[in-house]
Amino acid sequence: MFKLKSIKSMNKRFKFTGTSKLMRRHSHHSHLLAKKSSKQKKRLSKITIVSIQNLSNCKFLVTQKR
Repeated sequence: MFKLKSIKSMNKRFKFTGTSKLMRRHSHHSHLLAKKSSKQKKRLSKITIVSIQNLSNCKFLVTQKR
């Protein structure tokens, strides 16, 4: 059986918290910001936790460096 490799781009986009939850950034915050409200831009700039439904898929692809 070969060793499963983690995906390097996933390691750059996701980080683990101290309680082994995954943090991610919001999308739609890189361009076309003039037509978005300041409330929406403020909400998109914050980091959020990956939902429970997607957690098993993401944990498999991201290596936990501890």
